[in-house]
Amino acid sequence: MTELLTIALGFILTMLALGLVRILRGPGDADRMMAAQLIGTGGIAALLLLGAVTGVPAAIDVALTLAVLATFASIAFVKKGTSRLGENGPESTERK
Repeated sequence: MTELLTIALGFILTMLALGLVRILRGPGDADRMMAAQLIGTGGIAALLLLGAVTGVPAAIDVALTLAVLATFASIAFVKKGTSRLGENGPESTERK
């Protein structure tokens, strides 16, 4: 069972690396934020799997803390986008 969890952990870490590429090359702010959410979710999954494989309960606590921080980050992004939308209209949030 540990081998299967380790393989799943490796797959998730690979997907996190691809998410980093999307953050660096993303065409717009929304794409970058979605990739950051992917990294947050993947980081939570990786920490939970790491905690299950190694038996370290502190990894689960860190994963739960990361989940709360990712929620606040997405709320802040949405609030910033809606305030920018109200000031300049819908055209200001899209790149041309």
